[in-house]
Amino acid sequence: MTTTIVKWGNSRGVRLPKPFLENLNLKDNDTVDILTDNGAIIIKKSEKHQRQHKTLKQRVEEFYGKDFETVLKEHPYEYEEVDWGTPVGEEVW
Repeated sequence: MTTTIVKWGNSRGVRLPKPFLENLNLKDNDTVDILTDNGAIIIKKSEKHQRQHKTLKQRVEEFYGKDFETVLKEHPYEYEEVDWGTPVGEEVW
């Protein structure tokens, strides 16, 4: 198969055909390793850096270094309305 290198910001990119991605079980936002070997570019799925989406609960626990329930008890919050003033453009209210 032949493809073209295209400009992408200050870098260059190559489009990967869907059958190639399906064959390797690669999806959008998967992490890959890029290597060179004897004039060849090798792209392979990264095993150690797979991006995992964390829940808000997991992110809070990681940030505070405590379980979620403890964080809620130590940091109570109240809901209050914030006045942002009158519309200045064509905002839809």
